[in-house]
Amino acid sequence: MRFDVVSLFPAMFAAVTEHGVSGRAFERGLCSLHAWNPREFASDPHRTVDDRPYGGGPGMVMMAEPLAQALSAIRIAQQRACGAPGPVILLSPQGRPLRDARVRALAAERMLTLVCGRYEGVDQRLIDACVDEEVSVGDFVLSGGELAAMSVIDAVVRLLPGALGDSESAQQESFAEGLLDCPHYTRPEIWRGVAVPEVLLSGHHERIRAWRASESMRLTRARRPDLLTAMVMDRTADELTS
Repeated sequence: MRFDVVSLFPAMFAAVTEHGVSGRAFERGLCSLHAWNPREFASDPHRTVDDRPYGGGPGMVMMAEPLAQALSAIRIAQQRACGAPGPVILLSPQGRPLRDARVRALAAERMLTLVCGRYEGVDQRLIDACVDEEVSVGDFVLSGGELAAMSVIDAVVRLLPGALGDSESAQQESFAEGLLDCPHYTRPEIWRGVAVPEVLLSGHHERIRAWRASESMRLTRARRPDLLTAMVMDRTADELTS
């Protein structure tokens, strides 16, 4: 899979390309990342990429033209590499919340372009003309889209075939079935007076499976009841359309 990232700080992406699960996936050639700095597409001697907002107010806004030129170069590169460009996603607090189902859909793409905003945001005309989707990784504001883009890359890469040592790991994690994951334990059997739940030591696979399912439901009900509501609504919609 190919990732193209538009960022004023491309060096930040070494965090995902050189470390951990995602770093090993990049090292093995399961994916590649190409960084594009919009300053390289600015037309003035100062390589300006931002300006004051119309209407006044604090901060600066990223200009449309340098970003548009960068995205044009990316489309050409992706067409040469794979025959057709992939979707363009802007990381933005105004975007739709990123969910597991969307991550899995993105993992099925051959290419993905991620645009990292900075300052007060991006000229809306660029978004309307060149962006396919705005995505948010949470209801909070970051200094820029780089950390959000890295979150997307890491979440997608771990779903690529061969990225994880255990092929079942991605299916058993939180949100894979619409619920939070169950608690996990490892050695020692007793730590600071607290023992591992007996069922996990039983060797009875069906009992263990049932315990994990029950704990997953318990945690979801306590911490993320909205996920249960969403599951009910999805099932109702499926029944109405079947």
